[in-house]
Amino acid sequence: MKISIVIPALNEEGIVGKTVKSVPVEKLKSNGLDVEIVVVDNASTDNTASEAREAGARVVYGEKRGYGNAYLKGFSEAEGDIVVMGDADGTYPFEMTYEFIQPILKGEADFVMGSRLNGDIKEGAMPALHRYIGNPFLTWVLNVLFKAGISDAHCGMRAIKKDVLDDLNLKSSGMEFASEMVIEAARKNVRMTEIPITYYPREGESKLSSFADGWRHLRFMMLYRPTPFLLGPGLVVLIVGIALTLGVLFGFQSRRHTLILGSLLLIIGYQMLLAWIQFGAFGIVNGITGTSRTIKKFVNYHSLGRELFLGILLLVCGVLVGFKVLFSWQAVGFGALSEIQFATLALILSILGIQTIFSGMFLSLLLLNSDYGD
Repeated sequence: MKISIVIPALNEEGIVGKTVKSVPVEKLKSNGLDVEIVVVDNASTDNTASEAREAGARVVYGEKRGYGNAYLKGFSEAEGDIVVMGDADGTYPFEMTYEFIQPILKGEADFVMGSRLNGDIKEGAMPALHRYIGNPFLTWVLNVLFKAGISDAHCGMRAIKKDVLDDLNLKSSGMEFASEMVIEAARKNVRMTEIPITYYPREGESKLSSFADGWRHLRFMMLYRPTPFLLGPGLVVLIVGIALTLGVLFGFQSRRHTLILGSLLLIIGYQMLLAWIQFGAFGIVNGITGTSRTIKKFVNYHSLGRELFLGILLLVCGVLVGFKVLFSWQAVGFGALSEIQFATLALILSILGIQTIFSGMFLSLLLLNSDYGD
């Protein structure tokens, strides 16, 4: 059996050599395992490639920068039956590689995740924001949505059988690759287990951007499961907005502040529903998520035509109500406007119409070259 250690590296001169040498090659070989170390030079501008090569790694060049791109390149080059992955910055304990892959060797699992949160995080290795808020929150969201049942969704030290890895059909180019890998494994019922690891302070400059990378992970999960993020909350906001707006329009309430709040919530809720359709359509067209029957109704030529018709109808109604208000205003010599409710109704209908029209146009462009556009 052959083990491939895949290590992405971007400007890791001074540490990548130490990381390569930390892999217990002799221990693995003495236990009957062939070993290769593949370092993916992710378009570095320093001596990362030569340092890795001198340390004993096979260096491949990944011209497209990005965490996901580097791993996709490395996976395509890996020849092993088991792929072990981890960063080049000295944060992960490659010296425990043999122990780490034991669940796979024993047939107990096909995918092994390291867990920093259940292991030992050395002082200075992980910012408090990541340790106590970011990682636990994103892991909780992933577990709720995809039932992965893990404690540290973004731990970068992992091991997986090569045939299982190939079946995951991973595509992400950036940091969200870490989430995609776990999500796909959970969706395909891959046998996963976790091993607590020690996490060390990195050497060199960090490439992470806390909020930007966190948003990328959350956004990716929204593409897979837009309903909990957009449909449910959107319906609640929309219903509350409609109730408040109609209450004022039909005289149950007379406060203008209530009308303004109701109108705002109504428009926001409706936009969230449109975004739910757009997120779902994007995911389906790009193979990110399974085909949802509900979303699928909105991603074909005939449904888009109905969406455009609805948008035009709402806009026309808004314009007609607006003309009524304008004529009433003209009749009093353009003095104080007394028909605030109808003016607001005209505004709401017009905005909803424009939102619907442009949503239909966006979906038409999105589906232009896809099978769903037929």
